[in-house]
Amino acid sequence: MKIAINGVGIAGPTLAYWLRKYGHEPVLFEKAPKLRTAGYIIDFWGSGYDIAEKMGLFPELLEDAYIMERIRTLTASGRTTSSLNVRNFQEMTNGRYMSIARSDLSKHLFRACGGVKTRFGTSVTGFEDQDGKVKVQLSDNSSEDFDLLIGADGLHSHVRELAFGAQETFEEHLGFYVTAFTLPGYQPRNKLTYLSHTVPGRQVSRISLRDDQTLFLFFFSKNFVNQQPENEAGEKALLREIFADMGWETAAILSRMDEVNNIYFDRVSQIKMPNWTKGRVALLGDAAACASLLSGEGTGLAMTEAYVLAGELKRANGNYEAAFSAYQNKLHGYLLQKQAMALKFAGFFAPKTWLGLFLRDAMTNFASVPVLGKLMLGGMFKDNLKLPSYEDEQKN
Repeated sequence: MKIAINGVGIAGPTLAYWLRKYGHEPVLFEKAPKLRTAGYIIDFWGSGYDIAEKMGLFPELLEDAYIMERIRTLTASGRTTSSLNVRNFQEMTNGRYMSIARSDLSKHLFRACGGVKTRFGTSVTGFEDQDGKVKVQLSDNSSEDFDLLIGADGLHSHVRELAFGAQETFEEHLGFYVTAFTLPGYQPRNKLTYLSHTVPGRQVSRISLRDDQTLFLFFFSKNFVNQQPENEAGEKALLREIFADMGWETAAILSRMDEVNNIYFDRVSQIKMPNWTKGRVALLGDAAACASLLSGEGTGLAMTEAYVLAGELKRANGNYEAAFSAYQNKLHGYLLQKQAMALKFAGFFAPKTWLGLFLRDAMTNFASVPVLGKLMLGGMFKDNLKLPSYEDEQKN
């Protein structure tokens, strides 16, 4: 089948890889002119890690990864209030845990799709599901017929809007916003350590990256936002307003923000839908069931959805209705569990009160004890989904 995939992030290239492996003709569309580089560091483990291994992305993926050593929280004066040995996570996952820039993971997934037709600077603007085909309208004013249309275009999916309705119907705002950007030559540097300073409702973090780059992450309550900014200048102005009175290194970071021309700014939300498919259209990744960055494994979940959707199309010998149904049945409950788990971690990023902040730091220190850490965090790394081995199955 010829299958249009809108979005070249995590889910889109993963799906394209497996579709091509199973004999289909995927075509990738991406409204950006090239692969995106903005974003934040993600933690990568579980089923997504397993799928990356199946795709042969190792050892190259490890070359861009970070095996982090410690999470530290600090007061305004720089005094450490909590410290957690991240290497404990390696033990909980049998060594299958890493941190990596989301854009770097996307880069490796896309490279694995070498030869798949890709049209950057072009995206799906409309479609008609008729006569056994999907006639897809594109942003360059052309149209093309496909057998299926897949929306892998993220939290703000345009395919979802076209097929299912407005985003607000399915979006659950979790009450926070997140901003991320990088700066070169920032001092000081603390390699392989997450550093953060938190006050009620606000947190600023930094992570030292390779090539003398530093990633900054701002996390804050929606109570500080009267109206979401419409452009990058407005986003920078809002950050300066919200974080003006923060201590630690915040003033120094904000003073260099004019150097940034590729800022990531978005609300923290989940997408909850009763159905991810309609006719010849299906959604996956954040477009279907965004768990939010609070889950810590949204990228892995997107890869899992892509792997299962492609595998069910193979298993159904092209019967897309049967494949779509199996895809939803296998993953819907699993994704709801992951979304529920993510909500439990909101208080870690930005507690609402000083008492909540004190308790967070105390719990973090307790978790630094290996036995207690397994009891407190072990559930986060448990995966109740057994991945089918579609690639080993023979066609019926």
